[in-house]
Amino acid sequence: MRNIHPKTLQDLEFPTVLTQIAARCNTELGKEDALVIKPFQHKEELMKVLGQTSEYLASFSNDNRIPNHGFDHINNELVLLKIDNSTLEISGFRKIGSICKTVAIHQKFFKKFKEYYPLLFEKVNALELHPEIPAAIDDVIDKFGEIKDSASDELRYIRSQINEVRSKINQSFSAALGRYQSSDFLDEIRESVVENRRVLAVKAMHRKKVKGTVMGTSKTGSIVYIVPEATLSYTRELSNLEFEEKEEVQRILNKLTDEIRPYLELLREYQTYLSDTDITAAKAKYANEMNSLLPEINEEREMHLRDAYHPLLYLSNKRKNEKTWPQTIKLHKENRIIVISGPNAGGKSITLKTIGLLQVMLQSGMLIPVHERSSVCFFDKILTDIGDNQSIENHLSTYSYRLKNMNYFLKKCNDKTLFLIDEFGTGSDPELGGALAEAFLEIFYERDAYGVITTHYANLKALADELPHATNANMLFNSKTLEPTFQLVLGEAGSSFTFEVAQKNGIPYSLINKAKKKIERGKVRFDATIAKLQKERSKMVETGSKLKEEESKAREESERLEKLNTKIKSKLENYQEMYDHNQRMIQLGNKVNTAAEKYFIDKKKRPLISEMLRIVETENSKRKKTNAKKAKAKQQEQKQVAQELEQKIKKVRVEKKVKKKKEIQAEKNKPRPVFKIGDRVRLMDGKAVGSIDTLEKGKAVVNYGMFTTNVSVDQLELVEAKK
Repeated sequence: MRNIHPKTLQDLEFPTVLTQIAARCNTELGKEDALVIKPFQHKEELMKVLGQTSEYLASFSNDNRIPNHGFDHINNELVLLKIDNSTLEISGFRKIGSICKTVAIHQKFFKKFKEYYPLLFEKVNALELHPEIPAAIDDVIDKFGEIKDSASDELRYIRSQINEVRSKINQSFSAALGRYQSSDFLDEIRESVVENRRVLAVKAMHRKKVKGTVMGTSKTGSIVYIVPEATLSYTRELSNLEFEEKEEVQRILNKLTDEIRPYLELLREYQTYLSDTDITAAKAKYANEMNSLLPEINEEREMHLRDAYHPLLYLSNKRKNEKTWPQTIKLHKENRIIVISGPNAGGKSITLKTIGLLQVMLQSGMLIPVHERSSVCFFDKILTDIGDNQSIENHLSTYSYRLKNMNYFLKKCNDKTLFLIDEFGTGSDPELGGALAEAFLEIFYERDAYGVITTHYANLKALADELPHATNANMLFNSKTLEPTFQLVLGEAGSSFTFEVAQKNGIPYSLINKAKKKIERGKVRFDATIAKLQKERSKMVETGSKLKEEESKAREESERLEKLNTKIKSKLENYQEMYDHNQRMIQLGNKVNTAAEKYFIDKKKRPLISEMLRIVETENSKRKKTNAKKAKAKQQEQKQVAQELEQKIKKVRVEKKVKKKKEIQAEKNKPRPVFKIGDRVRLMDGKAVGSIDTLEKGKAVVNYGMFTTNVSVDQLELVEAKK
């Protein structure tokens, strides 16, 4: 693959996609690197990056979340490490230590879950770990960013001396403070701090009575700030020790810098890895927001985008809670060029940009929002001519620019090229510009290039219909509401709906009618015919989708019945075998029973044994000889069938019991009628109907004409209430 021209990336709004990915990066270096992402030139490298992004996306939906990859960049530190005798600052060492630890955590994590993330593991595993780097830094610098006392014996001794001197300074100052306070030489505030030193707040009138060095006065001049004489000698000693401490710290940092300097390139690799991981994570977040995925990559030069969304439009509409219409388009060797026509504002340009932008994103290592059954290939060159590109500075009109662009297309176009042209042939006389556009299209076709163009020119629509490996397509338009449906339909050209759209936008009908008279009658009829065909197409598509749905349902039902029929046949065969076997066992049992009765009567063993042997030989003659394994398998099968039959019988019995219980319960829960004298009733388990003569304490006397009976009202059901 070759680099794609920056103008193409600009036409397809690829920089806007990079801006959105950069916004999802966690680190400053990641944001900077994301803004300069370019399409890959080598397929092997591209496939690795696509796989890594896909693996990172998968981590969002499982429990094995990838550890944090955040870091502060060490570009300045890497520059300093190149310079001999240079020294890094404490903050630089801390950033280096943090990067080393983060890489170690990642390597440990991906080693543990390499089955889930093989490509990410391969990437981090290529880095050589040196735990001595963060260990050396931790030996010198604590978690608060201070040099540890244990960094060297000399530093420990100096700091112990400093602590002693500071203690003496505090003691001597406290003594002077108490002495001069008792003498009433000090102001109410007693003491203050000047130039990081404790000073006495002496009243100006007593300044000569206090021995020491004057450090300043208050704004009003009423207070003089003096360092007591007793602390001065200790202060000078403290200054000397602090200077020695500073020098020792510098020596320690110099030594630590020299220890880390040999790992310069390794640290650069660590930072590059974390920056790349940040970009991979940002791509995965971006993909997650759009339900993007990695489609199938094919080698057959076929692009099949199913339910493809324009990323920028999808996210914009998602924020507004508006619907985005997906497009489905297919380019292959037998259908290399598609000519899209239809009315303005119908979605032609968006469809064109969707195809181009998704292809550029994929070739830049990004997942794309398409259906999982989509299949794509890679192109060496992607050429675009989209939008009005007038140039006042270069004195280029729209048409001049387009001719210049077409000349570039002619030089670069081949069988590994995808070209995308919006409003092909516009900018000049329709007949002359259309003829030239037709000639260009024929050349692109002859070179086996793949492409999609949008146009209103009838001659280009006709050419697409004539060329065997090209096809027309149109954006559907509702002729009743004159609103676009944003759906692409392959196979036929589209009407521009010029006059219909003009009428919808308030242009007077008289003016439209006047315009119709100015053009050829044939053109109007041709456009009207196309519009009519589109209406018929819409109806056919709707009917076809309904038929497909019904056919699918019928096929599913047929498959279900076929499976059920096969299952029932198998069960019936098993039941028949079991029935035959049981009948044989009954017959055999009868024979044995007859022999037993005979022996019971005459007590003769020899005839009994002879009869039993005859029965056994007769049965064995009917059996087929099988090995022990097959016999055991058959017994097991019979046993299983018997168990299934028993279970089904139990299930039916249980269902009957449950049903009966429910009926009884329903009967109990059923509200009892309120009986009155004269109501026509019958017993719940009877058929004879009688009338109630008397009612008393839940008992009723029912008259059947020939006789009467005394029964409980709970046993009666109402046939007809007395009016």
